[in-house]
Amino acid sequence: QVQLVESGGGLVQAGGSLRLSCAASGRTLSYYAMAWFRQAPGKEREFVAAINWNGGSTDYADSVKGRFTISRDNAKNTVYLQMNSLKPEDTAVYYCAGPGNSRSSQRYNYWGQGTQVTVSS
Repeated sequence: QVQLVESGGGLVQAGGSLRLSCAASGRTLSYYAMAWFRQAPGKEREFVAAINWNGGSTDYADSVKGRFTISRDNAKNTVYLQMNSLKPEDTAVYYCAGPGNSRSSQRYNYWGQGTQVTVSS
């Protein structure tokens, strides 16, 4: 099975940046689409971004489009989420998910433990 581990979260001021990483073990990510989701306390898990197997195709939620960039380095078996111009509304636990390229959290079989992102105003 695939094990996913997120890292890179933290506390930043509004307008700041963070880069999240999702490292996979057990299997290579080279031929699998991956996604990022986030979940704030008391709210459902929501789609953030997705990327196809080679990084040639991406999809973003409207709320993050133009600010966030999903990318991958298959040689390192890692998926990234570069988050710029962060807003307090971005505060959530961010999860890496796979395999798949869908906006529905129910379509993913593998999830990381999550990494907390907190954006202060």
